[in-house]
Amino acid sequence: MTAAEDLIDSLPTELWLGGKQAAASAGARFAVINPATEAELATVADATADDGVTALDLAAAVQTTWGGTPARERGEILRRAFDLLHARVDDFALLMTLEMGKSLAESRGEVSYGGEFLRWFSEEAVRIGGRFTQAPAGTGRILVTKNPVGPVLAITPWNFPLAMGTRKIGPALAAGCTVIVKPAAETPLTMLLLGQIFADAGLPAGVLSILPTSNAAAVTGPLMDDPRLRKVTFTGSTGVGKLLVRNAADRLLRTSMELGGNAPFIVFDDANIDDAVDGAMLAKMRNGGEACTAANRLYVANSIRGEFTEKLTARVAAMTVGAGDQQGTDIGPLISRKQLETVRALVDDAVAKGARVRTGGVAPSGLGYFFTPTVLDEVPADANLLRDEIFGPVAAIVGFDTEVEAVTAANDTQYGLVSYFFTSSLDRAARVSAALNSGMVGVNRGAISDAAAPFGGVKESGYGREGGSEGIDEYLETKYIALP
Repeated sequence: MTAAEDLIDSLPTELWLGGKQAAASAGARFAVINPATEAELATVADATADDGVTALDLAAAVQTTWGGTPARERGEILRRAFDLLHARVDDFALLMTLEMGKSLAESRGEVSYGGEFLRWFSEEAVRIGGRFTQAPAGTGRILVTKNPVGPVLAITPWNFPLAMGTRKIGPALAAGCTVIVKPAAETPLTMLLLGQIFADAGLPAGVLSILPTSNAAAVTGPLMDDPRLRKVTFTGSTGVGKLLVRNAADRLLRTSMELGGNAPFIVFDDANIDDAVDGAMLAKMRNGGEACTAANRLYVANSIRGEFTEKLTARVAAMTVGAGDQQGTDIGPLISRKQLETVRALVDDAVAKGARVRTGGVAPSGLGYFFTPTVLDEVPADANLLRDEIFGPVAAIVGFDTEVEAVTAANDTQYGLVSYFFTSSLDRAARVSAALNSGMVGVNRGAISDAAAPFGGVKESGYGREGGSEGIDEYLETKYIALP
């Protein structure tokens, strides 16, 4: 057997309930597909609404106990999980590559990044604060405490199947919340393996449940209607996020939403062009472009646009496309045929409206959901890919003449997750950072994610923050106690 076959055979593929595997109540299963080969990797248990109720029964039963567990003990469990995760870095990297498609190098990077949320929040668990003060009028004392919100439903996406889970599970557990995770149907295996890691780290049974399902609404709907659930945290599309917020409104559930993006990447005429090209490769091609933080629209000063485009095109054209577990692969497949067709349609629309293909722009024939890394120049303002999230390896370049023009174009979107720009001017760096309407800004950087920093957006990119000292607050309620 190959290493991949050995790994798949050893994985948990049932539901994760009570700190161990459990069969789905209806006995159904669904397939997990390798997007590089279109072959079935494994089948996993298909959770139903009844299984969701079971998970919430478990979570509610241990919520008080887990919330009362000393913060140091909660932190030490997270730290052990961090260590155990890194002890199996090769397994997690290969598994993510097989079920999601990214290269092994990128998968190993995700293990490092995702693991940092476990380490960071293991340290934040003991720093949950409050305050005590005399009332200004002298009529008593004010005591403010922070308490766990309660059972949490975490809905995670397929593009970062480990990190988007640890970014929610880490702060929730640190705060003292029990957690039910509904992973993406495309990539449930990584999350199920993480459940085993937490069990091995000593997490008490019932604190974490994992419910893979082919029918998300059937499982999450009843959970959100149950008064025992107190928070929903979601990473995914803006459309689904809006639906979840509407559903949460009836019970005023706490929600945090990390939604879509349409990130601008601005290169001003005083930028170091080589550094900007390096940054564009990171911001655009990381994860094959399948990231909410991916640079969608590259605005380049017309005075340097030719040189920037030539250098970026050369770098993109040199990228190797193939299965993520093949040596030397830079870009793996897209997640599904549907996503492949979406990317192809966006490119075709731009070309039909006048964009010029500098490299790529095609889907190779044969098995797998591959699309060649692409650079488009002279992209017209009415091209759909300047409005819609691409989620693929397509860099769309647009020229500009003035700073005001660039910032105005960058802000001309309903999204506001992240913006990037390159300049050598400190004054411009401060001025443009303030002017960009996004929750995060990268200055002379093409990658900004950090477990120690607050991740999140504005406008239709959502609300709430993950990571940083701010991240744990999403899982805490503030209580005011009036004392004599």
